[in-house]
Amino acid sequence: MRALTRTFVSATAVAGILVGSLAGASSSFATTGVATKPAVSTKEVSPLAVDNHGLNTTEARWVQCWLMDYWSYPGPLDGQLGTNSWKAMQRFLATYHGYTGNIDGDPGPNTNRALQRYLKSQWNYTDSIDGIFGPNSVAAFKRFAGWTAQFC
Repeated sequence: MRALTRTFVSATAVAGILVGSLAGASSSFATTGVATKPAVSTKEVSPLAVDNHGLNTTEARWVQCWLMDYWSYPGPLDGQLGTNSWKAMQRFLATYHGYTGNIDGDPGPNTNRALQRYLKSQWNYTDSIDGIFGPNSVAAFKRFAGWTAQFC
């Protein structure tokens, strides 16, 4: 009889735990009022704040001086090639070097290809026009930046 009582008590306890777990789970799943955030935003994506393409701040400032003098860069002359610096660069590249993208200040592959075309034509860039700004692109961009120092 004792074994039968122990079995009955154990089975009742297990059943109670099971029922309690299921009741708690169902109530937690039924909870409403929790705000969820969408996985995708409808806000416009903005380009990176600064991308100096391998230039140090002094070299980037020289480029900004040239962009200010000739391509409507509004400033500041801080050596940080941000959105407005790249918009001015894109205006130059669209005028002379086949850039056909938006003037959006995002130095992506299309901007890089046009910049590589310019660097190939004037600053001894010898690699392919691939939109990937690697060490040879940086070296040619630095040569160009050195030339722009005269505008500061």
